[in-house]
Amino acid sequence: MSMPVTTTFTIEGYRIKEYKGVARGIIVRSPTIAQGIMGGLKNIIGGNIGSYTEMCEQARQQAYDLLLQHAREMGANAIVGMRYDASEVGVQSSSTEVLCYGTAVVIEPEKQ
Repeated sequence: MSMPVTTTFTIEGYRIKEYKGVARGIIVRSPTIAQGIMGGLKNIIGGNIGSYTEMCEQARQQAYDLLLQHAREMGANAIVGMRYDASEVGVQSSSTEVLCYGTAVVIEPEKQ
């Protein structure tokens, strides 16, 4: 079952019936050995570091999936105001924390 998710605070054609609270998904990822080696080499010669881009995209997707799971556990059928945040974790670490959060809500179609 698909859940509407938006960065805005409304969903056209629906009204918010109930606010369930803040839902979040958080993941901490570090590059695999292969991604680290490829990223290190690319860092020397410059350019887009595709292996790191892939790692970051995987982290965003996992955080998003956890957000949806948390919202469903709260009894929501939609999420409004969704945002991402990311930061490095640990001292001299290549680990990245990705947080995906928003307001879990129950929506229903607007009456015509």
